[in-house]
Amino acid sequence: MRVRIAGEASVEEAEAIAQAMATHAEADVEVYIGDADEPAATSEADQSPIEDDLGPTEREEELLEQIEAIEAGGPEKYKEQLPEQGKRFVRDRIDLWFNDGFLFEDGKFAEFDADDQLPADGLITGGAEFEGRDVHFMANDYTVKRGSMAAKGVEKFLRMQQRALKTGKPVLYLMDSSGGRIDQQTGFFANREGIGKYYYNHSRLSGRVPQICVLYGPCIAGAAYTPVFADFTVMVEGMSSMAIASPRMVKMVTGEDIDLDTLGGPKVHTTESGSADLIARDEEHARELVAQLVQYLPNNSDEDPPEVASKPPKYQPNGIDSVIPQEPNKGYDMHDVIDRVVDRDSFFELQPDYGPEILTGFAHLDGSPVGIVANQPAERAGAIFPDAAEKAAQFVWKCDAYNIPLLYLCDTPGFMAGSQVEKEGILEKGKKMIYATSEATVPKQSVVVRKAYGAGIYAMSGPAYDPESTIALPSGEIGIMGPEAAINAVYARKLAEIDDEEERKEKERELREEYREDIDVRRMASEVVIDEIIPPSSLREELATRFRFYEDVEKDRPSKKHGTVL
Repeated sequence: MRVRIAGEASVEEAEAIAQAMATHAEADVEVYIGDADEPAATSEADQSPIEDDLGPTEREEELLEQIEAIEAGGPEKYKEQLPEQGKRFVRDRIDLWFNDGFLFEDGKFAEFDADDQLPADGLITGGAEFEGRDVHFMANDYTVKRGSMAAKGVEKFLRMQQRALKTGKPVLYLMDSSGGRIDQQTGFFANREGIGKYYYNHSRLSGRVPQICVLYGPCIAGAAYTPVFADFTVMVEGMSSMAIASPRMVKMVTGEDIDLDTLGGPKVHTTESGSADLIARDEEHARELVAQLVQYLPNNSDEDPPEVASKPPKYQPNGIDSVIPQEPNKGYDMHDVIDRVVDRDSFFELQPDYGPEILTGFAHLDGSPVGIVANQPAERAGAIFPDAAEKAAQFVWKCDAYNIPLLYLCDTPGFMAGSQVEKEGILEKGKKMIYATSEATVPKQSVVVRKAYGAGIYAMSGPAYDPESTIALPSGEIGIMGPEAAINAVYARKLAEIDDEEERKEKERELREEYREDIDVRRMASEVVIDEIIPPSSLREELATRFRFYEDVEKDRPSKKHGTVL
């Protein structure tokens, strides 16, 4: 509302009129003095609700009391046990994760009429804001039947998953469950919409939205499938475990006497099974790890991952060539190369203790997310063992699902040979790595850092695997095998015929040098096998430029239902 008053009026009078009229008219008011073009005073109407004599009824107050009782969780004696186990009460945990709590909760009154005390049926589901993005979540209440699942909780869990399929928003599983309630299994175990539907929905969500699971306690039997179906799983040290059966059941079935931590604790699943990605020190650290993780991930498969402000690398790129030994068989830490290529402190490594001959993790390169697959010469010379191949395959598949470009840093003598690795499935798991690399449609850059021998160049997205570029450092070598192995394979008999030891050694040296010239990357560049040889000090800049150039590249897979390898 605009009001014009006499020209001789003062500003104080204009302010008084503006305030009085805004209160009376319940509208914003501008007061002009005389012919002025600008208002001398403004006043905004009070938009707060009008007070009257009405207020909450007894009916509403009764509801509020019921809600308070539900939110208090299970029996007090169980809540008192939580600090001894290093745990938070579930609603305190939710406050930690989502700051001021969640946006809304679904199914709070589940099992409200139960004879037993089953607040929310031991499961909280809803929507929340985490690190600036909306997420669906579920969280078990360990004070209610040890977080076990029954009909109403199962229904809530399924609805949460089904809604995530509709919204395309990520899902957080905050797990602390002893599994299904055996004494109440009728009605939820084998039903079409029972607990088995979890894993059907996990499969449908897989690759559609990120699924992230954090374990806060023992997850046994059916409950253990959620963390292994999730894209990323964090276990909490001294607190969490997962296994297909409890130690008591294991002893009954097999006679093995084993404790839960040895059966399925964090160390087992991050070093031996590969079923978990990271170990958190405590609840706060678990949240920190997931907060770091999500900064590399989009909300769903239709979106690109978020970019951040570029930062310089931790160490000067001009030190890269000094990090890489001249000798092809000498070990070094590939982290020292990565730290000179990616943005400072941005490398977020996953499964560091599983298949450590390959490093997998996310990073920012000039502010853009990339997924890194790198051989680790500091571990068993960087040879690819079965667990490392499987780890790499799964990581590549996830990056491709969520549109994260891939950077391969190759320095490997190839896939490991021997009877033990054959028994462990080196061919089967190596196949998976090569398949994932072949099928990935995101932009890929392959860097031959040093050795690229045997099928290692295939698995590391060499020229035949449709990378946007295959570039090499001057230390690079590409060949069927290394010089020593090649000479032994081709010239062993001829060398054995030389009786003089010094003459034989000299001949071996000559043959090695000839072979090394043949596999040197300059020869490969001359034959246009690779695209370019890059001065190591310019590798970061070169990669950033190439990823930017190819960021919109489109690749089509052959028309088919799906492959049969993964």
